[in-house]
Amino acid sequence: HGAGSCPVGRVPAGEIEGAVIDQLRAVFRQPEIVAGTSKAARFHADDITEADARAALRELDPLWDELFPAEQARIVALLVERVDIGTEGLNVRLRVDGLSGLAREMLAGSIGEAA
Repeated sequence: HGAGSCPVGRVPAGEIEGAVIDQLRAVFRQPEIVAGTSKAARFHADDITEADARAALRELDPLWDELFPAEQARIVALLVERVDIGTEGLNVRLRVDGLSGLAREMLAGSIGEAA
């Protein structure tokens, strides 16, 4: 056991964090993921339409760099359930309820107010 027995080896946390953020930002721009998000959002809250979810998540991508690091960390914690690293690459498992919750927050205008 130990770091030497892992086929991936050691990966700096900063590289992992950067890759996770890149994947999250791609999620905000991909309509098929946003469509899945809106279906999940309807399961959790009937007041969010697919167009609402798509618009809310698209707004977050250009806003991301303006957010305080603590707010970015809160959003990552809200969205990311698990990160697995293997020989095939990085796999980020998202929280569906987190995506719908984030869409609700974006629609309410509560993200980025202090940015």
